[in-house]
Amino acid sequence: MIPADTAETQILDLVVPLDSRRDCETVALLEASGRILSESVVSPLDFPHWDNSAMDGYAVRYEDVSVATKAKPVELSVVEEIPAGKSPTQTLMAGQCARILTGAMVPTGADTIVMQENTQRTGDRVQILSAPAPRAFVRQQGAFTQVGDRLLSVGNPVAAPEVAMLAAAQRSAVQVYRRPRIAILSTGNELVSPEATLQPGQIVDSNQFALAALVQQLGAVPLCQGIVPDDPAKLQQAMATAVAEADMVLSSGGVSVGDYDYVDQILADLGATLHIRSVAVKPGKPLTVATIAPGTPPQLYFGLPGNPVSALVSFWRFVAPAIRKLSGRRGPWSAPFVTARSRQPLKAGGKRETYLWGQLYATSAGLEFGLAQGSHSSGNLINITGTQGLAVVPIGVTELAAGSTVRVLWMGHDLQTT
Repeated sequence: MIPADTAETQILDLVVPLDSRRDCETVALLEASGRILSESVVSPLDFPHWDNSAMDGYAVRYEDVSVATKAKPVELSVVEEIPAGKSPTQTLMAGQCARILTGAMVPTGADTIVMQENTQRTGDRVQILSAPAPRAFVRQQGAFTQVGDRLLSVGNPVAAPEVAMLAAAQRSAVQVYRRPRIAILSTGNELVSPEATLQPGQIVDSNQFALAALVQQLGAVPLCQGIVPDDPAKLQQAMATAVAEADMVLSSGGVSVGDYDYVDQILADLGATLHIRSVAVKPGKPLTVATIAPGTPPQLYFGLPGNPVSALVSFWRFVAPAIRKLSGRRGPWSAPFVTARSRQPLKAGGKRETYLWGQLYATSAGLEFGLAQGSHSSGNLINITGTQGLAVVPIGVTELAAGSTVRVLWMGHDLQTT
């Protein structure tokens, strides 16, 4: 068994990301959310595009109003009104100003905005009741970024803020990495599909669906291969097919030390190199990680445990970082941990790093972890629903008292607030 952090490092070292020239496609901007950029995006414009007003008020020459006070206001002539979207037509001369609205272009000759709360208007004259700071409320052309500046880099995930920026930069389409293809298969004579009539001794294959959902959440494409019986010939054929079709393969079951656990031997028969056979975590000790080279670069194969919670924990801890790197996303790729205070005591055997599932709460004192009620068994899917984080009890520790600070693998879901 190797420690979890060591296993994660070894796995990430084995991952070869998609190629930014070969493994890319162009998508419309409305289809870009959730994708990973395979190109850098530079600005074709200055932002702001021109000097504009950050306030409703009056565009003035600072030298005209620098001594204005409520007791001795400065009176100016209003020569133009400039709403947002309209280009100014006047150049301000001494003693003149322009009525201006938020976002509107500052006219030539003006260098400062006086907010309307500090003015008093009568007809086409306005009194300035207090002196503004020089260049007050003027958003200067190019202050945010300038033509040729890099807006986004290769490996940038695209979410709503990036879509907004790309739209503002007049990009109607962008180049992104293709979605990685992840083959998923479940092994075991006892498994049946959800629609089957369950017979004594049979188990519904939940892993296929859980792993597919997790793969989709990471922006990859699941290629579900179905259930493969514990037959070496059929399993070898299914594994070879999965390797040929996908960028990465996930199988569940068949990686422990039972009489029907064939995955490791078949991988060796297929010419794979086995790098990891087990990790010092609970749940999820049986974990096979191998590379197999039907082409270049070699593909990563994960043999996950068959117990459903073990498969989920193994995915969150080890597979998700690998998919993040494979997809072309910029690092860091490691499992995201946060620090929280545990609301309950957390118990473990002490021999392996133990993961206990529950909810994260955002409180005024910081994050708190609430342990899920019920059995924390590797076969119990019932109380893992709603999981937002996995609290880690380190190797050598059998109990963390309530109120202890604990490291939590955060799923990224919305936090509780009570």
